[in-house]
Amino acid sequence: MAYMSCKNLVLGYDGRAVTRDLTFEVNKGDYLCIVGENGAGKSTLIKTLLGLMEPLEGSITTDEGLKTYEIGYLPQQTVVQRDFPASVWEIVLSGTLAKCGRRPFYSRQEKKDAEENMKKMSIWELRKKCYRNLSGGQQQRVLLARALCATTKLLLLDEPVSGLDPKVTTEFYQLVEGLNKEGITIIMVSHDIHAAVQYANYILHINQKQFFFGEKEAYLKSEEWKLFQ
Repeated sequence: MAYMSCKNLVLGYDGRAVTRDLTFEVNKGDYLCIVGENGAGKSTLIKTLLGLMEPLEGSITTDEGLKTYEIGYLPQQTVVQRDFPASVWEIVLSGTLAKCGRRPFYSRQEKKDAEENMKKMSIWELRKKCYRNLSGGQQQRVLLARALCATTKLLLLDEPVSGLDPKVTTEFYQLVEGLNKEGITIIMVSHDIHAAVQYANYILHINQKQFFFGEKEAYLKSEEWKLFQ
């Protein structure tokens, strides 16, 4: 069974559809990139996959071994979020909150997971620094480490490189590619179609409806790819 399977989804707000007829699936180990024009419903789709919104129509089914709280999420950052006055350690450790249940404290294992993920993202030496004093690239590494504390299975990333310079953007994509090679399934929304086809192995191209879903190689031969150039 697929990690996540979506059939005939209609997405929108207050009963008004933004995009229709989305049918696709994500299997363990996939790297799916969701592309489309601004306002196509990409971020709405991510929120729906996370259970933060209900689809207007259609269904989403997940593998029984994948719980909602096991999905790591890296959202688009707002100006307010970039100015958040907490330490790197506090932010990364908060990614384990779903595992705490009703416990009012973090376990030794949860603290160990946070440390390991910070070291994996090369930010361990920044743990005592205030998040808002970091560079954009450092902040995204912090948020990625936080997301990894929530999961070893599936990461959802919504426009994660917005506002980053080209060098930092490339480094971030390489980090995510490395995580995928380690076995973590990736679903990423991106406005950068060229990065999508470089790193992903599946493409979902949407606008007011689904234009394409399939393997990258097939997408590169499609009319949708030609029209997006």
